[in-house]
Amino acid sequence: MSDLEESGNKEPETEPGPEQESETDPRKLLETTAACQEDEDLANIVTAEEYLMHKDVVLLEYEKQMFLDTVHADGLLVCAKGLSYERVLINILKAYSDAGNLVLVINSSDWEEQYFKSKMEAKYVHDVANTATERERVYLEGGLQFISTRILVVDLLKQRIPIELISGIIVLRAHTIIESCQEAFALRLYRQKNKTGFVKAFSSSPEAFTIGYSHVERTMRNLFVKNLYIWPRFHATVRAALQPWQAQTIELHVPLSQSMTSIQTHILDIMNFLVREIKRINRTVDMEAVTVENCVTKKFHKILQAQLDCIWHQLNSQTKLIVADLKILRSLMISTMYHDSVSAYALMKRYRSTEYALSNSGWTLLDAAEQIFKLSRQRVFNGQQEFEPEPCPKWQALTDLLTQDIPGDMRRCRRTDQPKVLILCQDARTCHQLKMYLTQGGPRFLLQQALHHEVPVGKLSDKYARESQSSKEVPSLPKGTKSETATAKQEPTSSQPSAGIDELAQLLSDVEASAAGQCFEESYMLTMTQPVEREQEHDKEPSQSIKPDPDASIFETIPELEEFDVTAALAAVPHQPYICLQTFKTEREGAMALEHMLEQLQPHYVIMYNTNITAIRQLEVFEARRRLQAADRLKVYFLIHARTVEEQAYLTSLRREKAAFELIIDTKSKMVIPEYQDGKTDEAFILYKNYDDELTGEDNAKSRQAGGQKTTKETPKVIVDMREFRSDLPCLIHKRGLEVLPLTITIGDYILTPDICVERKSISDLIGSLNSGRLYNQCVQMQRHYAKPILLIEFDQNKPFHLQGKFMLSQQTSTANADIVQKLQLLTLHFPRLRLIWSPSPYATAQLFEELKLGKPEPDPVQAAALGSEEPTAGEQLHFNSGIYDFLLRLPGIHTRNIHGLLRKGISLRQLLLRSQAELGDLLQSQESGKLLYDILHVAHLPEKDEVPGSTALLAAGKQFGAGSHNRFRKAAAESRRGRR
Repeated sequence: MSDLEESGNKEPETEPGPEQESETDPRKLLETTAACQEDEDLANIVTAEEYLMHKDVVLLEYEKQMFLDTVHADGLLVCAKGLSYERVLINILKAYSDAGNLVLVINSSDWEEQYFKSKMEAKYVHDVANTATERERVYLEGGLQFISTRILVVDLLKQRIPIELISGIIVLRAHTIIESCQEAFALRLYRQKNKTGFVKAFSSSPEAFTIGYSHVERTMRNLFVKNLYIWPRFHATVRAALQPWQAQTIELHVPLSQSMTSIQTHILDIMNFLVREIKRINRTVDMEAVTVENCVTKKFHKILQAQLDCIWHQLNSQTKLIVADLKILRSLMISTMYHDSVSAYALMKRYRSTEYALSNSGWTLLDAAEQIFKLSRQRVFNGQQEFEPEPCPKWQALTDLLTQDIPGDMRRCRRTDQPKVLILCQDARTCHQLKMYLTQGGPRFLLQQALHHEVPVGKLSDKYARESQSSKEVPSLPKGTKSETATAKQEPTSSQPSAGIDELAQLLSDVEASAAGQCFEESYMLTMTQPVEREQEHDKEPSQSIKPDPDASIFETIPELEEFDVTAALAAVPHQPYICLQTFKTEREGAMALEHMLEQLQPHYVIMYNTNITAIRQLEVFEARRRLQAADRLKVYFLIHARTVEEQAYLTSLRREKAAFELIIDTKSKMVIPEYQDGKTDEAFILYKNYDDELTGEDNAKSRQAGGQKTTKETPKVIVDMREFRSDLPCLIHKRGLEVLPLTITIGDYILTPDICVERKSISDLIGSLNSGRLYNQCVQMQRHYAKPILLIEFDQNKPFHLQGKFMLSQQTSTANADIVQKLQLLTLHFPRLRLIWSPSPYATAQLFEELKLGKPEPDPVQAAALGSEEPTAGEQLHFNSGIYDFLLRLPGIHTRNIHGLLRKGISLRQLLLRSQAELGDLLQSQESGKLLYDILHVAHLPEKDEVPGSTALLAAGKQFGAGSHNRFRKAAAESRRGRR
């Protein structure tokens, strides 16, 4: 103690010299640094609750609960559309962002991957490398990896990735995980060797869990999770988070025109008739999903396809025609409701042809169909057969909102900044339609549509001609766009109605150029010029408000908008109103496109031109995040056709989602989840399979030794070509307990034993390979190197196991597919040792592979990889003439096991003829084989009395099969030999 005090007293008095400092300071510095680092690491460890207290974590109350649920325990989270688990997942990824963690994200779409990467720190996100060596290095760096499942499965099988060091796997779009998919395969491989890592799965499609039997339980079993978290819109926490911040909503019921109402009624009548007809024809088939209500919804044909695919070959032709016609009638309904009158009429004309009348179920002969065609024409041409198209009912309502209601609301709220209006549409076509209407006017747009769809215009009506003339004065306003000005220069200045025909001819070149490659953008940004003056015009002349073109003339596009950078667009025109046209979701950003647009634009008004559940909830969440006063919140206008198919489709989707959540909630209350389902214990027998349990009674008896103990068995192995990991079969083979060895092989797809090689073909692959001749070359290679080549023809498990009839192999009716069976017969004639296996599904194939391997030796990966390549195989130092090789294999006594020794020591065919029977027996390692070969080379074989002479047999075969059947094989063989040379 005194020494410590003494040293402590002396330390401030004397400073250490340079030598003393160099000896002591580095050691102290390292110790201090290590201690500080350890303290810092311990200080950084926080609980999930403490993490949510950080300033940069901005989550709603229900999102915080989602975060806590998924962090505390592995599970499957199913939320309603629009509630967006994306922010929850971002914070989970941030919480695990560390070089000491390796987190894999699988089953993500391209836009999801880009979105999550943009929200993470770049140093923790690693791109997947192209080479295997580079991937091994990247795995060891830790962090986050967005990886394709096919690459992950191969890396897990080859043990390129340290499985025991994986912190966890996050699965997106969990409703798509089925037993045979690659994601389930990767999770099974992961859980076999890693019992501590987490698995967290997310889905926003509750309806998908209602298809099939016990879909939720099977998905959870494939994910190896025991907890199910359900977040519907009617959840109490969600309602409490969103209810206080509701946006102001105004629902505008836009009436349909009389013609549109009649067309809708007639289409529904025909649908009702066809639905009754299909149920009358198929009384024994479950047609519960086939209702008129479901026929008009978006996912009707997916539901119908899932229900009828397995029995499609059993349905008669009339049923198949009705199913196709229901799809056509739905497209006619959509075109009538959402597209312009000219486009709808052009679509109707397609089904008025004689060819279609002869190939449909007969609905075109009904009186209602005749009324549909008649009313569609009346929407485009008036009583005098003059071109006078009917504008869309919502156009005028939209114009009134933009030019009257919104400016009036701005004055009442005393807002000084310019309004920002977001118009949401269901698809890019509607978005383009509104952009053209607002910038060019209704009459001009409809005229262009007539030219694009080749609708014969003929003579313009007087009313339409006057509207066309008034729309030509558009460029006189200031700040006209380039496209409007350039088009106006081409228009004639005459005001006579007949000038409309000349205008058509002059517009034709411009319209054809734009319509030839007509592609619709998903977003447009417009601005409005002179809104006050135009509003005053409305006040002075209210009668003109019914004309859409004067109102539309005040809108123009923003030319500075190239890559759709909203910030740059807002800066380009800072003192003018903004009108943004946007689809509910885009191809580049998916459903997050709307959220991104709301954050960038911060609109004051939203016009829902079409209805969408996801978009409505995204608007609710956006307002709940902003927490503004009631006067400053969004004002949302709904343009909806009340008591129509549009409203019914929206209500049906709401009801369907609610029913799906009720089913999931009911399933959760009743499901029994075993303790071992998470795969973290040795009781998870679903991961491993004991082959002795599968043996039959006879095999079981043979497998027991005298002492009553079972013989130890090696895990069977199957060599799988790397390209085959696109299919479901490797996953199902592994699930049956076989060890999968991924390898790049040139001959065959699966090597079961040293003698058995399998080439797998789906129906479409089979047709293509037979027509191209590729299958012939593959069979040549398999027969040359393997004693038992097998051609496996595998059907889709969701399709009928049926080759002929209406199924037509690949749904194609071309003449090239008509002789598929004949080509298969010729293939078996030319390759006698080739075996054909017909499998109804990958499940049956996996079971068949297991049975074929019982009691057989295991394949050699080195030998399989070397066969067919340029390098010699193990023990083979020479290359042999393939023609001689094939010839010798056809001789009695020679097979794949002894041919290589014969080729090495036999020198030539002349030398073989000079050898004795005993010498040939030594070469072939079998005296019996030597005798067979000696006899075929030296003994004259004459036909017996009861045998048909060879020439007579050839003549008989030629009469039976035709002269060209054998020649076809000779040509194919000659072409194959020329290709090898």
